[in-house]
Amino acid sequence: MTTRIHPVLGVFAALVFLFLLAPLVIIVGASLSDTSYLTFPPQGLTLRWFANIFEISAFRNTAITSFQVAILGTALSLLMGIPAAYALNRYRVELPKWLSTLFVLPILVPEIVFGFSLLKSITIGFGLPVYPSLILGHALLVLPYSVRVVGASLAAFDFSVEEAAISLGCPPLKTFLTVVLPNIRAGVIAAFILAFITSINDVSISVFLTGPGISTLPIQILAHMEQFFDPTIASVSVLLMLVTVGVMAIVEATLGLTFLTK
Repeated sequence: MTTRIHPVLGVFAALVFLFLLAPLVIIVGASLSDTSYLTFPPQGLTLRWFANIFEISAFRNTAITSFQVAILGTALSLLMGIPAAYALNRYRVELPKWLSTLFVLPILVPEIVFGFSLLKSITIGFGLPVYPSLILGHALLVLPYSVRVVGASLAAFDFSVEEAAISLGCPPLKTFLTVVLPNIRAGVIAAFILAFITSINDVSISVFLTGPGISTLPIQILAHMEQFFDPTIASVSVLLMLVTVGVMAIVEATLGLTFLTK
């Protein structure tokens, strides 16, 4: 039996898709414009603004820094988040219920307030250099993704399997690495993707933690816009979108997106 879609529902769905896709279409069109200023629709088509990105050393350097900070910050958040998620699910009865809320504070607190707090506590309070402060700040920013997403996988895990392995003589750490971790790898991969994308596009935290000689790509985009208003900004934005799509394409090609829902 074929279910017919109501015309009003179809129109509403089309408007939602248009609302979501319109900004992307505008930014792609602006990046291809053959003018010296941002405009849409594009006045002629050219790829010279994409080439201009690689000619500006500031964009190259900050892009490398952004990828390094995103990867290291995400890895650090997973190192903290996976044990935290395990404890919250394994000992949910013994631990206080408010403890799980503590790990989502970086999302609940406004990012500007959170960024200023990190500046006062990490950079000024502990006297850490800019680069380690930036990595630690991004790790704390994306920590909720690690805890929540990995915790969702652990919620469906049968801990009696772990107890059986320990009762047979397997050490607890080895049991976690060989029994628990392989069963929640979908959650770990999903957490890494969400955290990486959030980190590499972050502005509010990075603007407080960057310093002389060290900056991230989103901060460099803002600095470039203060002096220029050419389509280079749109071209960088398109490349960041392509990075996001590329990460998802790699997951689809290697594991399949349905793997992340297991």
